[in-house]
Amino acid sequence: MIRAAGGLHKFIGWDKPILTDSGGYQVFSLAEKRKVKEDGVVFQSHIDGTKLLFTPENVMDKQRVLGSDIIMAFDECAPYPCEYDAAKKSMELTHRWLKRCVEHLKTTEPIYDFKQTLFPIVQGSVYKDLRKQSAVTVSSYECDGNAIGGLSVGEPAEVMYEMTDWVCSFLPKEKPRYLMGVGTPVNLLECIALGIDMFDCVMPTRNGRNGMLFTSQGIMNMKNKKWQNDFSLIDEELKNGVSDFYSKAYLRHLFIADEILALQIASVHNLSFYLWLVNKARKKIIEGTFTSWKNKMVKQLANRL
Repeated sequence: MIRAAGGLHKFIGWDKPILTDSGGYQVFSLAEKRKVKEDGVVFQSHIDGTKLLFTPENVMDKQRVLGSDIIMAFDECAPYPCEYDAAKKSMELTHRWLKRCVEHLKTTEPIYDFKQTLFPIVQGSVYKDLRKQSAVTVSSYECDGNAIGGLSVGEPAEVMYEMTDWVCSFLPKEKPRYLMGVGTPVNLLECIALGIDMFDCVMPTRNGRNGMLFTSQGIMNMKNKKWQNDFSLIDEELKNGVSDFYSKAYLRHLFIADEILALQIASVHNLSFYLWLVNKARKKIIEGTFTSWKNKMVKQLANRL
């Protein structure tokens, strides 16, 4: 269906860049229903029970059809905690799969009239020697960007920061570094400080749907009674999206009334806030004042309002 539509851009009416994941993390999340082999991963669909096989080659083919601008290599995401030997075995499998992804892309052409860019993924759990080995291996392919996977899977934030800092010291500075599955507004600022350029996370929309709003002043639970008669804007700092004309009282009313519109407004607000935050970070980096601003903001953003 997507191929007939001309790819994802035309199918969803989006003329900006699209990144698609390989399914590696999704297979990781279906741990009880999958079997990892050298060839790929056999798993059972959580939707209808169908048995499916993902291989590095057919995952590249699927992303060819989707027509995304950035496509991710097929990897195995190790859980946390993970024994050293298991993490090493998983990382080495990821490296072998990366080689197959690269070779398959070289022998196939894009389906649509633009280039697709492959990002390989650094693995190695929380072990510094494995992370270094993986970062060096990944960098050797000289792709246009590199990703860091296998973090934000249950490890403490301090460990995530330590591993991110360590891996960034081995990845090329001139190419985008993408930290997968991260995170809170505070996580974003701390990891930007460590050298990360790109993020993805379900948090803005998932938490928004549950009534948690991220704002420039801190975190709000929109279901709390304290917002019932607060007719100020959701976030006075933001001058885009929904934040500049909906009040806290109105959004709380929608949540309490169980209106679908509440989920939409909260999701759009959180996305708008994340974009505001990273745009602000970019400006502060250019101005040379990022570190002092970041240190102030991480305390502010963690406030429970």
